[in-house]
Amino acid sequence: MTRIAVIDAHPDPSPSRFGHALVDAYVNAASAAGHEVREVRLAGHHIPILESRKQWVEEDVPATVRPGQDAIKWAEHIVFYYPLWMGDMPALLKAFVEQAFRPNFALDYGEEGKRHVPKKLLGGRSARLIVTMGMPALFYRAYFAAHSVRSFERNILKLTGIAPVSTSLIGNVDSSEGHRKRWLKKIAALGAAGD
Repeated sequence: MTRIAVIDAHPDPSPSRFGHALVDAYVNAASAAGHEVREVRLAGHHIPILESRKQWVEEDVPATVRPGQDAIKWAEHIVFYYPLWMGDMPALLKAFVEQAFRPNFALDYGEEGKRHVPKKLLGGRSARLIVTMGMPALFYRAYFAAHSVRSFERNILKLTGIAPVSTSLIGNVDSSEGHRKRWLKKIAALGAAGD
């Protein structure tokens, strides 16, 4: 069985959001299959943005971010869910990632930052990105080259040692009820498999 951290990064806490239903489907199926799951919902939590390198290096991680850090450190597999907003992750997730992936948590820069290539501290973990969007997912892949998802995968997750990273891009989220039900079933199957 797998230890799984699920980060629900939809900024809107309303239970009517389809993304929260996707997270519930994943978590419920994973738990039913015997996986250990820790779920962290970012909605409703104030996560301050970083304004300087000094803050990033010297200040304490905000209390609202620590449960997410603990879950990531504990996990063997990490699932990040977020809606695509203006072509990228929502600001709440970006703030969380900047705060959580601090020196000596995600990367070791060596004494006084002297290491030219930082040591990856989050190796041994895999990840899945589940991303919802209003446009067709094929259009996002073909026209936009899934740029923001690829950036998150390459420049944050793989950079810190998290690999492999799989993606589930869910387009046309406001289309039909049948479309949503099919995706809920697919995400539940991933949860049951611990993927």
